[in-house]
Amino acid sequence: MTQTNESTTVLAALAQDPVLAKIIATGTPLSSSRSEDLYYRLLSAIVSQQLATKVAATIFRRFTALFPDAYPAPVLVLATPDEVLRSAGLSFQKIGYIRNVAAFAQNGKLEHGAIDAMPDEDLILHLTQIKGIGRWTAEMLLMFALERPDILPLDDLGIQNAFKKQYMLEEKGKALKIKMQEIAEAWRPYRTVACKYLWQSLDNAPK
Repeated sequence: MTQTNESTTVLAALAQDPVLAKIIATGTPLSSSRSEDLYYRLLSAIVSQQLATKVAATIFRRFTALFPDAYPAPVLVLATPDEVLRSAGLSFQKIGYIRNVAAFAQNGKLEHGAIDAMPDEDLILHLTQIKGIGRWTAEMLLMFALERPDILPLDDLGIQNAFKKQYMLEEKGKALKIKMQEIAEAWRPYRTVACKYLWQSLDNAPK
């Protein structure tokens, strides 16, 4: 969400939590990361997995440069030989995952008409049908590309670290996640915005 879309109602609701109120007050306005092209963002997410940001950006740029107008349309991705995709620096595993995303899109399963109507959990389950897309990746796409307002990524290490730091939690594993859920319950239905401010407090928000 952009700051203009963070209505005073949203920020006032989140500020009922004194810890979050301080984070928001000392933080900077959130910038929009919304994208109308979920397919493209999925491809970028696949390429970025387990890579440093600069390395991932270089490989993704080489990958997109293989296609007309630097756009890897599904039909073209599916028709491109492995050795050509490998030349961009992609592993065989990621090539397989990219083809999975392309096939999913080719079959009309990423059309906004269907995607936008799905509740959050249904959409996460829908996206994780794609081999190579796990729950964390799906949650990041909902939070950033689609800007769904009420996502709580319990498995994200940055969010876990922010909770532990800001709320002085000592729990680990399942106990930590339960505590996170309890604290975040008061943030509904704006948990995405709250989490973005928590990431910002650590200065390591996902891109």
